[in-house]
Amino acid sequence: MSPGHPDGVRPERFQLIAPYQPNPQRWLRMPWIDRYSGDTFRITTRGHHGGTGVARVQTYGEVIDGYEYHPEAKFAEAHGQPCGKQTLGLLQRRHVRIGELTNIGKESNSLEEVQAGLIHDEHNVYTAYEDPRRTDWQTKVLKAVKEMRLAEVVKACRGRLSRRGLIDIRAGRSTPHRRNRELLASIVRAIRPVD
Repeated sequence: MSPGHPDGVRPERFQLIAPYQPNPQRWLRMPWIDRYSGDTFRITTRGHHGGTGVARVQTYGEVIDGYEYHPEAKFAEAHGQPCGKQTLGLLQRRHVRIGELTNIGKESNSLEEVQAGLIHDEHNVYTAYEDPRRTDWQTKVLKAVKEMRLAEVVKACRGRLSRRGLIDIRAGRSTPHRRNRELLASIVRAIRPVD
């Protein structure tokens, strides 16, 4: 809500609320409560940042002025790059590339509130249900290890994983411990960057 947070607050844990007041002229004189700490603050529309006990908020005019240079996230410029604040000309749809699939609970109905800044911690909004068959280890790292030459992986492991152990991992007969999964992930990133 506030482009200028008061001194000493964590922006991700700060959100002001106040009782309903239909008259905007009274908003600057009202006490506002931080919903995380319960502390009371004042608001101002002057200056460029907040101060001790005061949060700098945007006026409606500032919000409307900022919209003129608001980048369009769903479109790309003529050369296929994401739109920026100064993009001009005919826009085209951006290409979507799936990075990972994650099952989330219906609590995700509040994700729009997270994006709007009304809820600061997205982990309070949804629960992710991980499919053990679709982890990064299964879909990216193990796949890349299988595609690499065995001798290349054995050499990169520097004795921390045996050749026989790597053969079993690649064949799906063995699942390495977390430390060894991290080792293989770092080897894959170094030799063949994972998407």
